This record gives sequence, structure tokens and C-alpha cells, in this order.
Amino acid sequence: METLLRRCQIRSQIVRECIAEFLGLYILIGSGAAAQVVTSRGTHGNYLTIQLGSALGAVFGIFVARGVSGAHLNPVYSLSLCVLGRHPWKKLPLYSLSHLVGAFLGAATVYLQYYDAIQTFSGGELLVAGPNATAGIFCSYPADHLSFWGGLVDQVVATALFLLCCVALEDQRNGPLPDGLHPVLVGALILTMGVSMGSNCGFPLNPARDLGPRLFTFVAGWGEEVFKAGGGWWWVPIVAPFVGGLLGTVTYELLIEAHHQTTPQSPQQEQEAVELEEFVQLEKFQQFLKPETFYWVITVISLMPVLEAGEGASLAIL
Repeated sequence: METLLRRCQIRSQIVRECIAEFLGLYILIGSGAAAQVVTSRGTHGNYLTIQLGSALGAVFGIFVARGVSGAHLNPVYSLSLCVLGRHPWKKLPLYSLSHLVGAFLGAATVYLQYYDAIQTFSGGELLVAGPNATAGIFCSYPADHLSFWGGLVDQVVATALFLLCCVALEDQRNGPLPDGLHPVLVGALILTMGVSMGSNCGFPLNPARDLGPRLFTFVAGWGEEVFKAGGGWWWVPIVAPFVGGLLGTVTYELLIEAHHQTTPQSPQQEQEAVELEEFVQLEKFQQFLKPETFYWVITVISLMPVLEAGEGASLAIL
């Protein structure tokens, strides 16, 4: 078996990374939580279970990809790392394409798995809007109350907060995280945003996660309505997250990371520095308490009246 695995090993590092990014996002999309809730008309889950499915899908997608590519799973995150100089620009389009393909095939897998349920729920008619609409299983659409500008602001603000927190989790100056905790915290962050910012348009946050499934629904039978619905909403969850992501990244860099110490220190190193400073101060105090110190202090004090009087007193007493 080991021999077979060695023969199947891909030598190109960038190809391995792209495959990892593809598979990670495929797992994130393939959770199918929304399909289960919608097609069962709420008898097998609710809004909270959808958010839990999305969050846990992200956790396991990150675990799959992080050892190879770092598990970006989002073109916005990749762009932010490029802006910060922590990721090569030449890899950005390749990572983004991998994300798009992973999201497309993840949506196709959900459709295949829930095909019978979707057909039964919709009566054989694939709709984007209405009580029997199923397009919302795969990608985001604005709520009836949401205006165009409201949706734009929603996506910019949500993605800004999301990327700000993601960059904070990566900041080693905040203290190193235990191995394996990072993906769990990202999942917790996604869950937090889902239960607090999801009612307007489903908090896409990820252009590939929205565009890939939208392209799938376009070719799978929902048609061009997936691009017309919501007054041409489709481009908002693609463009706005990039604006918000850069805004969140720059905000963290200017308000937090720029003010860190030059040399990163762990909490243990900081404690050791405090203890060393206390020891130095104690040594200085003990030096002051030595008899020789008191002798010189008394001598100087006794000479002050003579010096002030301008007398040419002899210093033989020294």
C-alpha cells in the first residue's frame, strides 16, 4: 500500500495545494444541511441546524486542507493574505479557481443526494422564488425586506468582521493556539455570524461558495432566473465580500497588529520579562541599602552647608 501511495504522490507543490483547497471547500459545501431542512419543510431541522451544518462543514474542511495549503477555502481570505505579503500573488487565481470548482461540485453532490426530495418538494419544477423555491438551498438570495444598498452594506460589514477575526486568530502575538483549536474557532465564528447576521441574505461571506453553486443551479435546471432574482442580486455576494474583507484586514492591521511589540512574546516570555525586571529593581534597592552608600550620602549632606557658604574647607575628612 505504501508503494502505491508513493507512486500516486503528486510532485508539484502548487497542484497539491490546489487539490487541498478544492477538497476542503467541497466538504464545506457538501454538508447539505439546508437541503434537509427545506425539503422536509422544517420537520428535520431548523435555521439553527443549517448554521450548525455550515459551521461544522467549515471545521472539517479546514482540517482536511490545512496541512497542505493552509486551508484558505475563501478567495477573500487568500486576497487578504496576499495584501499582507503572507501569500504569493501568483497563487491567488489558482486557489480561487480551486475554490470555485470545489463549490460547484459540492453543490452538485448535494443535488444528487437530495434529488428525489427536491423533486417531490418542488413538484418537479425548479423554482428560484415562491413557497416551493429550492434555489436558496445552494446560494444566497436577498430577503423580501432587503434593499439593494442594504444588501451591499450587509455583506461589506459581515465580511469585514469575519476577516478581522480570522486575521486575529492567525496573529501569533495574541498567543499561540493549541494545535487543532484554530479550525474549531473558525467554525464557532461562522456559527456566530450565521445566528446573528443571516436573516438578510444568508451571510455568503465567500464569493466562490456563492458563485459556484449558482453556476450549478443555472446549468442544472433553474435557468437564468438565478442571475435575475433580487434585481440582479447575484454580483453583490461576489464583489462586496472582497471590499469588506480588505476593510476588515486593514482595520485589524492598523488598530491592533501595528501596535504589537517588535518581537513577538508568548505569555510565558512576558511573565519571565516581568520577573526579570522585578529582580533587577530588587538588586538596585539592595545596593542602595549597603553601608557604603549611607556613608557617602551622609558625607555629601554634611558638606552641603560648607559648599553653600563658599568656604574653602579642606576635604581631608574623606
